[in-house]
Amino acid sequence: MNRQRGVSSLALVLLLLLLGSLMLNGLNRQLTSHVWRVNRERQGIRSAAEISSAMELARHRQWPSEPALQCLQPAAEGVRSCLRIFADGSALLIAASAETALWRLGRIEGEEVRFSPHGWSDFCPLKESELCQFP
Repeated sequence: MNRQRGVSSLALVLLLLLLGSLMLNGLNRQLTSHVWRVNRERQGIRSAAEISSAMELARHRQWPSEPALQCLQPAAEGVRSCLRIFADGSALLIAASAETALWRLGRIEGEEVRFSPHGWSDFCPLKESELCQFP
């Protein structure tokens, strides 16, 4: 009789160890998923900050009224800024990385470009979307 109680106690302990390891494995997977999401969010925030910074840097630059397409050297790794000037005197400033882009409309006034005071747009503000692409 004592021998049977020992085996059942051992089986109960093994069952608890098995359930505990399954729970720890599930928690580890959940933690790994959360870490992946946090890293992805951090990359997105960093990318948005770099693009916004490149947009502001390009907006405060003195752009000449010619040529019709001008680009700055990348301010950050993989972020470019370009100004596209159209025949009607309007202009479009583009700041983009591989994942995201921002646009800002402007007008040529005299020899300088004045940008819209209403801020940037995260979608192409023109009907012809191919004009919003980088060259």
